[in-house]
Formats: sequence, C-alpha cells, structure tokens
Amino acid sequence: MTTVLITGANRGIGLALARQYATDRADVIGCCREPARADALKDLAAASEGRVRVMQLDVSNEASIASLERALSYQPIDILINNAGIVGPEAQSADSIDVEGWMTTLRVNALAPILIAQALRDNLRRGFEKKLVAISSDAGSTSIDSYGGSALGRNRYAYRASKAALNNGMRGLARDWANDGVLVRILNPGFVQTDMTGARATGSTASISPEDSARGIIRRIAELAPDTSGSFLDCLGQVVPW
Repeated sequence: MTTVLITGANRGIGLALARQYATDRADVIGCCREPARADALKDLAAASEGRVRVMQLDVSNEASIASLERALSYQPIDILINNAGIVGPEAQSADSIDVEGWMTTLRVNALAPILIAQALRDNLRRGFEKKLVAISSDAGSTSIDSYGGSALGRNRYAYRASKAALNNGMRGLARDWANDGVLVRILNPGFVQTDMTGARATGSTASISPEDSARGIIRRIAELAPDTSGSFLDCLGQVVPW
C-alpha cells in the first residue's frame, strides 16, 4: 500500500491531491496547521475507512516539524509532497518591501520543505517509492522567457525569490540523496483556482482547477525515475526553464 504525506492538505491543491490519492486506495497523511478547522479534510478522513489520517503541522515552526517526526517514528513514507505555501506580504514590489513578510515567505516556501524533508528522511528511506515532491511555481524561474510569466508571480518579489530558493534546495537534495534512492520532483502546478491565488470568483484568469492540477501532479509523480530526478516540470509534463 502506497503511503503519501501531503502538507497543506486542508484546501486547494493539497486537498485535491488527498482526495485523489485516497480514491486510488493510497494511505494519506494529510497535514495542516489547524486540524480542528479543516472541515473538508476531516470529512474526507471520516469517509475513507481509515485510509486518510489528519495530522497537525505548522510548517513555519521547527517544534511542530519535530513533533510530526516523533509522531511518525518508523512509519514508511512512499511519497512526501511539500505543498504548503503562501503568497507573501502585500508589499513585495520594486518600490516597496515588507522585510518581515519577505522572511516569513522564505521560511514557509523555501526553508520549511527542506526541514520537513530532512526530518522525514528516514521515513522516505523506509518507503518503497522514496519520492520527494515540491510544489513550486513558474514564478520561481529566472529565465528571460518565463520571468514573471505566472499571473501570481507578477511583482511578487518575495514569492518569486522563495520559489527560486525552493527549486535550488530541492535540486541539491536530488543530487545529495541519490545514494539513498530518494527521487526528487519539482512541479509547477499551473495557475490554479484556489483561495491562495484569489481565483475562486467567476471570471478568474486562473486556467486550471485544483482537481485537474492534482491529476497532472500525480501523473508526473508516477513517472518520476532516477534519470529525471531533480527536474522542474509543469503538471502537463513540460520542462520549466530554471
């Protein structure tokens, strides 16, 4: 039985991933900051016949990450999906930067996935698939063609910097953990209709639903192999420029 751990599983892409993996009969560990308020995730767990477990995790808090590590102990994890993230502060443009907001964005989007991966490294080693996944963004690309190409990324200096840092960190783990058999996939989910993007309203410019994005992400994870570990793709399988 495949075991999948998903951070930020209470809404958006994370919830869609949890639903689809549960439908595919995987065991799902859905992590979120406030389980008591995660009604949709709790409903999924209640209907899952024990396949979905909800666990508390504040990705910005090292003590919370350590608590999750202790709770999971020797639990094998086949697929670890670092999905939780934030857009960042209002002031993150060429004209104005919220310093504390920038640092918080880096902590949540770039540092937390590395800390979580390190905390659960032994769990991944015990898993069969040993796949580490980071939900990134094309806004983290610094190439001329795609710089600021994401509607979410325009003028989002902190957000873009955090996703570029995430990509770099995950690329490093792909190299340094290869001898453990750990495979790393960095994925741009597309501009998705979620609360985070502010794209729930009718007439949104978001181009893809959480469910469609999740389906693409799951396919890309299934395809992950040693020769493609550390690559940066979108949910359709197209290579995203660094």
